[in-house]
Amino acid sequence: MPAATAHLIPLPVEETAPTTRERIVEVAARSFREIGYQKTTVADIARTLKMSPANVYRFFDSKKAINEAVVERVTGEIEGMIAAIADTPKLDAPERLARVITALHTDCRRRWEAHPRVHEMVEAAMSESWSVCQAHVDRIEAVFRRMIEDGVREGSLTVADPKAAAACLHAAIVRYCHPLLVSRQHGTALPPLPTMIAFLLGALGVSGR
Repeated sequence: MPAATAHLIPLPVEETAPTTRERIVEVAARSFREIGYQKTTVADIARTLKMSPANVYRFFDSKKAINEAVVERVTGEIEGMIAAIADTPKLDAPERLARVITALHTDCRRRWEAHPRVHEMVEAAMSESWSVCQAHVDRIEAVFRRMIEDGVREGSLTVADPKAAAACLHAAIVRYCHPLLVSRQHGTALPPLPTMIAFLLGALGVSGR
């Protein structure tokens, strides 16, 4: 065995697959945040994990596949966060909608401010793996739709088509919760988020908020 690779010991896939996949995703996510998606290579990820690139490719067939797993981890965290808010008891639908929109914006700003290179990962996902992004959009809209339907049932919202309303609502807040747009908003004149939320709730049939 060459000296340069003597320390790289292949790990049994059947024994370590779940844990190793998680470690690869964790290292990739950290590298994407610290040096950027474009500068990170599979060899870099393998080196950090003290394994060969061939071992990494046993779990992910490409860097694109690794990025998809990283993006799915992030989007899963976001979806879990808003689902918990959407299920909050003793809050009416308009209040839950307002809290979800605020949480999406706050979470997006927090992630971008802490890790400004995250937009490279998002750009790559949008260009290379749009299906992953679309699935995230669909799940976010499903949460909105559920809350809107709750509001219609409880009489706090007046909406004829909850599915269409959810899509419109999501489209309307994209400037407040899309990493690429949030990162470019410094110094721009946007309606304050509470103003936008009040406008959107009014469009959904809520008055006096």
